[in-house]
Amino acid sequence: MAVARMRSVVIDCPDPKGLADFYGALLDWKITNVEDDWVTLTDGESGARLCFQLAPDHRPPSWPDSELPQQFHLDLAVDDLDEAEARTLALGAVKHSHRPDAEDDDFRVFLDPAGHPFCLCLV
Repeated sequence: MAVARMRSVVIDCPDPKGLADFYGALLDWKITNVEDDWVTLTDGESGARLCFQLAPDHRPPSWPDSELPQQFHLDLAVDDLDEAEARTLALGAVKHSHRPDAEDDDFRVFLDPAGHPFCLCLV
């Protein structure tokens, strides 16, 4: 029997509303709560939540350099990597220069507008 259930994934960032807008557009999720220091996105179906918390002194990860490790990242499933990449870049993401397993083309690494790494992965 589980001790707990997942409620939210929370991401520290300097601009909670701006980063929530980015991920809301990327995932087609809706903003359900906005406060000065906290914004919540939900998928509208399962109750999954992605939250953004104000961190005024946030420094983006420098991964793969270990001085500021990535700490976590999101793997997001897509059906077409080329199409998803184009749409993701148009929303404000940046393609990361580091490509682990570069010979595989089943995922691509990006940085969100606050510098957090995330991957688009073929399903």
